Amino acid sequence: MKTGIREGARRVKMDLAEKSRQGYTCGMKTAISIPDTVYEHAEQLARRLGKSRSQLYSEAVAEYLARHDPEAMTEAMNRVCDDVKTHPDAAWSAVACRVLERSEW
Repeated sequence: MKTGIREGARRVKMDLAEKSRQGYTCGMKTAISIPDTVYEHAEQLARRLGKSRSQLYSEAVAEYLARHDPEAMTEAMNRVCDDVKTHPDAAWSAVACRVLERSEW
């Protein structure tokens, strides 16, 4: 599941990176109200990462969207299910049988 989230966030970040090369005013401008402490922490993080405030907020929203996209979640879970073996391992099956034979029912 996390792989799908990471892949979705990676795709959005790549799109953002491509658009950011096109100039400062790419995309939609918006105004939001956030608590002072969130703003201060975001400013500190942006400085530490060497990113603009807009880039930090864009990446944060992109990651949030990727995490809450039901289709991306379903795709990620389907990929995990495809990778998981559906046939039991013979050795583990034998061990399980021995444990069950010794257990009281």
